[in-house]
Parts: sequence; C-alpha cells; structure tokens
Amino acid sequence: MISLIAAIGKNNELGKGNDLLWRFPADQKYFREKTALHTVIMGRKTFESIGRPLPERRNIVITRDASYKKPGIEVAHSLAGALDLVPDQNKEVFILGGAEIYKQTIPIADKLYITHIDAEDKDADAFFPEIIPVVWNEISHKEHKKDDKNPHNYTFSIYEKF
Repeated sequence: MISLIAAIGKNNELGKGNDLLWRFPADQKYFREKTALHTVIMGRKTFESIGRPLPERRNIVITRDASYKKPGIEVAHSLAGALDLVPDQNKEVFILGGAEIYKQTIPIADKLYITHIDAEDKDADAFFPEIIPVVWNEISHKEHKKDDKNPHNYTFSIYEKF
C-alpha cells in the first residue's frame, strides 16, 4: 500500500528553497507516529533537507546520481526502482516528497495523510498535487486550534482512493 504524507497550506504549498514551510510540534509527532517502523521513500533533495536517515524506518532515497551513497539509506534511481525494493505490496510504504515525487506517486497511491495548515505562503516554490474530491474520499478529519507551540489552526485528514 502506497501512502503519501505531507503538511500543506491553503494553496497546497509544501516548501520553499528545499525546506518545509511549517514546523509544527503536533505535526512532527503525527508524522513520527504514522511512519515509524515503515519504509519511507523520498527524493534526494528531501533527504538532504532532513540531513540524516529517519530513525526506526527503512529509508529509500530516489536520485539520478548513480554514485550517490550515504550511510543508513538505500538508493534507487527511479520511483519504480524504489518500489521494487519493497516487494510486499500489503505493507504500507510512505512517500515523503518532494513535490516531484508526490506528483509521480499520487496517481498510484492508496492513501493520503495530509496535515492541512490554515495558512498561506506566497513565496512557496513547491506544491502538493491537487487532491481531487472524485478520486479521494476523506475518511478522517480532526481539527486542532493553534496554541503556543503550533502557530496556526490545522487539521489532520486521511484520504482513501474511491
């Protein structure tokens, strides 16, 4: 099962300058809870923005660079190559981005874990693909108010493909 996980703004903003737009403690906890003990697949730029392999997860990084190697990760040179490294299609695999990887995987994804941030960033340069209502059914919706640690209202939504 292929799942995408992301935090996005009102206009599907993801990031700017190869970095996330928002760092919410609540979203980071949610991300850890959902992805722990699973395989995660991400593009090279996303991996480098994180700066290290994510603990308690199998990390697969997609890059066109045939010589790319870093401790604690497996390298694939295409999305298909990354998915081939995960032969058990019944196990949930999380796609962590970036924007191009999300664009490639959303047509074949089974589930979306989206943190909707009630904010906009006009300077964003990376965007999540459109979540089309006739394709995706929202099965869970949990709204949260901003607080001293989380500066905007946010909603954890889970979507499954119809």
